[in-house]
Amino acid sequence: MSPPRLFMSYSWSSQDHELWVIDLATRLRESGIDVILDKWELKEGHDSIAFMEKMVTDPTIKKVAVISDRKYAEKADGRVSGVGTETQIISREVYEKQDQNKFVAVLPERDYEGKPFLPTYYKGRIYIDLSAPDNYAAEFERLVRWVFDKPMHVKPEIGKAPAFLQEEPAKSLGTSVSSRRCLDALKNGRPFVEGAVDEYLTTFAENLERFRITLDGSKDADEQIADSIEEFTPYKDEFVQVMLAIAQYAASDDMQKKLHRFFEQLLPYLERAENMNSHHSWAFDNFKFIVHELYLHTVAILIRYERFALVDRLLATPYYVSTSASRGREATTTFAEFRSYMESFKGRDNKLGRLSSRADLLKQRAELSGFDFKGLMQADFVLYLRATLNHDYYVRWWPETLVYATHSYGPMEVFARSRSASYYAQVSKLLGGLPADDLKAHVAKQYERDDIPRWQFERISPGVLAGIDKLASIQ
Repeated sequence: MSPPRLFMSYSWSSQDHELWVIDLATRLRESGIDVILDKWELKEGHDSIAFMEKMVTDPTIKKVAVISDRKYAEKADGRVSGVGTETQIISREVYEKQDQNKFVAVLPERDYEGKPFLPTYYKGRIYIDLSAPDNYAAEFERLVRWVFDKPMHVKPEIGKAPAFLQEEPAKSLGTSVSSRRCLDALKNGRPFVEGAVDEYLTTFAENLERFRITLDGSKDADEQIADSIEEFTPYKDEFVQVMLAIAQYAASDDMQKKLHRFFEQLLPYLERAENMNSHHSWAFDNFKFIVHELYLHTVAILIRYERFALVDRLLATPYYVSTSASRGREATTTFAEFRSYMESFKGRDNKLGRLSSRADLLKQRAELSGFDFKGLMQADFVLYLRATLNHDYYVRWWPETLVYATHSYGPMEVFARSRSASYYAQVSKLLGGLPADDLKAHVAKQYERDDIPRWQFERISPGVLAGIDKLASIQ
């Protein structure tokens, strides 16, 4: 590929200016550009006007740099001598042929007010400014890129229209507008941020009913449940984005209360609806998965941004059960309620030959959305530990995702960092402020009681995952 050819048009203003032009031309040739300059091309007896016209109109010369100093601008506007003739050629090219990409003005200087010296025909057009030493390198690069037609900023390809512009899916949660308003309010500190979050969470909780399914004989029940979970994916991802914004920009006590109330609103979905005729326990297994997944992501995100105190309050505060009067239940429950057993997926495990198809699906969905699955595992482990600290035997959290942490898995990140005693002092809030020595003793009891989650012949090692051997060892 032959180098691009560039003609440099300038005024013989002074010897210093001519040396400046020669230096620029030399730099450009060193940058791979075939510069055509009269000082190098014209010999005695040559017609300078014919040379200039040929350079401007020669089809092999794709670029013309107009070195526009004060003398050049004056001569161009006054049609004086060679520059005046050349200007007539250039202006005709510019205005009649409108080949705007062939010509560029290069400024070696400005006037005393800082205004550029430009011919009248060129004013209003973009130029390259080599008049300031501090900006010379960047502007020189612009000139080289212009000659090679390699701009710094390339217009990107047109992508697909945003998903929210497409037709609404068969089932819509109706939160698309409120989620965008919520994200804007959180990220930009809008005065209506609390109202925007309330609106989004309330709409989400109320409209989740739209995803209730009626099992039929069209396919296996576990497949229908998996299909419903897949259909909910855009709204899970939407919720994750809102939670990320809350954790980064508004992790306040008020926001914790809003999240707590939100999950209280989801509790009824974990039971048979009062107006539901079917007594099939699988009929709301999709809700069991969805609510569990949302709670797990919430805790994972808050831990990621070290909102340990907020997690503590979210876990320690009892959840009011609005259906307790008609179900004969206690008026409140614990966070452990958000991980409910899915009988349908037990059958799915057998069918697919998996230890936990529920864990498989959580992992797959996290990775497809770009969410760090290790963060979910860490949250799962924290929730498991927190539940084991409860004095009520029936408060259990089965750490579904830790089926992936049964082999050669080291300490979870927050516990690996907790080798520092001062860091563990913050992390301990996840466990209700439990001192390091008490955690070590508690984990040892789990081994003594053999009360450790297992899947067939596989089980986790709480001591390893909590980094017990080095916990708070550095003061």
